[in-house]
Amino acid sequence: MVQSYLPRWKFTDCCGQPHPPGTVHIGCHPHTPHTARRDLLKLGLAAPIIMGLGAMALPVRAIAQGRNFPPPPPVTSPIAGLMDTHVHSAPDVFGRGFDDEQMAGLYRDRGVEAVVIKNHVVPTADRAWFVRKHVAGIKAFGGIVLNSAVGGVNPDAVQWMWRMQGGYGRVVWFPTFDADNHVKHFKDAPEGIKIVDAEGKVLPAVRDVLKIAAQQKLVIQTGHISPTEALAVIAAGRDMGADRIVVTHCQFEVVNMTLDQMKEAASMGAKLELCALGQWMGPEAHYEWMKHWRHVKIAETAQAIKAVGAGNFILATDLGQTGNPSPADGLQIFALELMKAGVTKDEIMLMGHEVSGRLLMG
Repeated sequence: MVQSYLPRWKFTDCCGQPHPPGTVHIGCHPHTPHTARRDLLKLGLAAPIIMGLGAMALPVRAIAQGRNFPPPPPVTSPIAGLMDTHVHSAPDVFGRGFDDEQMAGLYRDRGVEAVVIKNHVVPTADRAWFVRKHVAGIKAFGGIVLNSAVGGVNPDAVQWMWRMQGGYGRVVWFPTFDADNHVKHFKDAPEGIKIVDAEGKVLPAVRDVLKIAAQQKLVIQTGHISPTEALAVIAAGRDMGADRIVVTHCQFEVVNMTLDQMKEAASMGAKLELCALGQWMGPEAHYEWMKHWRHVKIAETAQAIKAVGAGNFILATDLGQTGNPSPADGLQIFALELMKAGVTKDEIMLMGHEVSGRLLMG
């Protein structure tokens, strides 16, 4: 047992004499008289002695109240109920800041309803199944990108993707970095995977993929093909009953759709994807590869929404890269910046929830 100890000077003066009750000894000379506490209060001397550190706390609180701290977390998440139809997570062949489970957990904690996992080289329908098993409270979907790793525009690969256990394989992207338009734009290779023939008509394999999409109600994303190729795919899909077609990050480098092309795509029933990543791209970007993609200003995106109509767009991030904002932060920044630029909260919900939801789950 630890015994309490009070120093002897608490009860005696400097000469070792006991203090009378209710007095405080001032000074150290043996003949200095004891002064009552009430007398010290009159002199204004006892307050700092009696209050001790408590007296010092008052100015500290005043300083803290006047400092410019960041605001607390919002009571309601600004992105609650939204969906991200385009997010990259680990494992991958490229650097990713979060694995599937971590990414889904961040979104779930912000109230996001659904995510679509995209990978340029492998299907992700099975990974969506695992996310749903390990992260309750969020709907995960997967898909397949028709790059060279899966045989290009390969109808068999699409068939096996949507058959994956759980039925969460919902999206088919036409080629991205292996697309003929992409490799020629960036001068990566003499040619890539083609979508149309010399006359601009979609190739037979493309029609086969569109047929499967129509039968299984899959979402077709155009990938990194050109605007004219995308419009050809939209027209062919409409004729074949594939009515869930999205122009992938329509404002980004490689695609670069004009407002007139966006309106034409929308008139044929296609949706246009807007992605958060564009605001961090451009010559001032922190990654070399991002410097080669044009900077998409928030004002430009808000203008497109106004010109074409919010009901023709979906919201996504295209985030997940190591060193970039987390997908959850990126989606929140995107939504808030769009609202600052004049896009209403109802329009955000229309694009990020209602339109996306009809495509994935309608």
